[in-house]
Amino acid sequence: MAAMVRLMRQIDGVIEECYNRKNEAEEQREAEYVAAVKVQAWFRGTRSRSYLGFLNKCATSVQKTWRGYLGRQYYRQLVKNSVFIMKLNHYNAMATKIQKVWRGYYVRKYIFNYYSRKRYLEALQVKNEIFRTELADFTERQAQIRRKMEEHEEHRRQARAARKNHYLLSTEVIPGIYNSPFQPYPSEQELILRSIKPLVHKKRKQKAHLFDPAWASYNLPRPEALPPISQKPQGPFRDPEEVQNQRYKPFQPSLRVATSFYSLEDARKEMKAEEWATRINDDVFVPFSRRHMSYDPLLHTTSKFGHLPYGTKYFREEFMDKHVSHQNFKTLVQPVPIFDKLNDTYSQGQV
Repeated sequence: MAAMVRLMRQIDGVIEECYNRKNEAEEQREAEYVAAVKVQAWFRGTRSRSYLGFLNKCATSVQKTWRGYLGRQYYRQLVKNSVFIMKLNHYNAMATKIQKVWRGYYVRKYIFNYYSRKRYLEALQVKNEIFRTELADFTERQAQIRRKMEEHEEHRRQARAARKNHYLLSTEVIPGIYNSPFQPYPSEQELILRSIKPLVHKKRKQKAHLFDPAWASYNLPRPEALPPISQKPQGPFRDPEEVQNQRYKPFQPSLRVATSFYSLEDARKEMKAEEWATRINDDVFVPFSRRHMSYDPLLHTTSKFGHLPYGTKYFREEFMDKHVSHQNFKTLVQPVPIFDKLNDTYSQGQV
């Protein structure tokens, strides 16, 4: 009871002290809260950093172990490959050395024998000499052939030029430019002109029309491959070219048209000209009994202008007024009617 009384006496101080402490706690609440937050942040940060460090340490340990394993595997493979390549190179070198020794022995023994090679080279030298001699002969023959061809071509060219200039040949009356009277003998060109014939130009043949101009389709190019036809064509089909050739065949005159009215007179003139050109001897006559003496030509047979018409004008004189006129007498032959129809019909078996 005494304690109760004592407590009751002290209750006001206790309550006042409680209020004071409460007020003090309220005043220190914000600071304590901030301090608690700081302590909690530091603790949590320390714990998180410690955990993260632990995790990093664990990851580093795992990575280190794995990377070490991979590195050792790669190194083992690299060492294995290096050893394999080294062995392969060594074996290849040994095989090359064996092959070199064997091939050298085989070649020296069976292929490149020194004595056989020496004999071969000697024979090859002899053969080369023979071949070079044959080549020289062949070259000389070819050169001779080329020279002959060039000479032939030059001779042909000179002959062609001489045939073109054949009008420069000397005559009995007027000497040519290559036959000077001041020289003892004619020049070489004069002899060439005497030995060849003059150049005669050939007449060009007129190209006849193959087809009728009205049928232009005949002039078109014909195809190389024609369409297939039956074995026996229907109807009288013929080649258009054959028909046109038969239609436009050349003119065939009859014997009456082809024969000249003056054929007899022309034949007589040609016979006289041929007789004058083919006389036996035109040289100056030299007696056999006086060969040492020069022949003196007579005045009425030879002059500085050539031979006089002695023996042709006086011994073969013609009297044209006594000849029979061609107006009154003509040498004609009656035409043959069957010859006029020759090659004029299309069907065969008729004339």
